[in-house]
Amino acid sequence: MGTIVVGYVPKPEGDAALERAIEEAKLRGDKLVVVNSHRGGREYDGEDAVKDDEQMAGVKQRLESSGVEFDLRQLVRGFEPAEDLISIAEANSADLIVIGLRRRSPVGKLILGSNAQRILLDAHCAVLAVKAGD
Repeated sequence: MGTIVVGYVPKPEGDAALERAIEEAKLRGDKLVVVNSHRGGREYDGEDAVKDDEQMAGVKQRLESSGVEFDLRQLVRGFEPAEDLISIAEANSADLIVIGLRRRSPVGKLILGSNAQRILLDAHCAVLAVKAGD
């Protein structure tokens, strides 16, 4: 059994990444490691933590109903999300990382998000980038 790591944010691109990662895990018979990463800091307060816990409870229910084996990790430790995803993928010898991309303006398309770019360039395994549906 292999491992797929997916970066999850409670936004349409995060939902798209999670859905695709679940599909891939079912197809491959792989375990899924879902990572929700925040830098933390002064802007991240108790309200944010409660909101994140509620959102991740919904993700856990979704994963339980999917039938795939999973590990859910919610991290607030000062690292960039890209660092967390890459290090967790390496620690788990992941075969695939799944990330979601958000829609960008024509000018914004010239610049890929810094976390997405770092994951695409620095990951030791294949990376699947998915867009949210319309």
